[in-house]
Amino acid sequence: MNMVVAEELGGRITTRSTIHFARARRGRKELRRGEAPPPPAPPAYGRVPRIARLMALAIRMQTLVGAGEVSDYAELARLGHVTRARVTQIMNLLCLAPDIQEDILFLPPIESGRDPIRELQLRPITMVPDWRKQRRMWREILKPAR
Repeated sequence: MNMVVAEELGGRITTRSTIHFARARRGRKELRRGEAPPPPAPPAYGRVPRIARLMALAIRMQTLVGAGEVSDYAELARLGHVTRARVTQIMNLLCLAPDIQEDILFLPPIESGRDPIRELQLRPITMVPDWRKQRRMWREILKPAR
């Protein structure tokens, strides 16, 4: 946008400058000199798989309990308006081998349709204490998903 900027000593002097509007603090708009920055890149298509969100939630809830910000899982259930059993189901994801947890967190976005891996499929794996067995079971789940 070009704009008349100044007038001087009774005679009219006009200056042309390129300006743009930008967001300032608290959503206010302000004028800035120069070209507007290019628009941000469009977001990646797809959505984060539900199981990845649940895994991240389990990690966050464990951090809250460990830091003493909440006293126990029962308090988490009250705060989240869910049952204690549901909190336990989510927290059981932390029983998975660390590399499986990482795989879950970095699952590719879902572009359309249902999630290929569901929490219900992972529940039996969380009950197995041997990480080698967990990894074998995890690979079996991944086969049809790919």
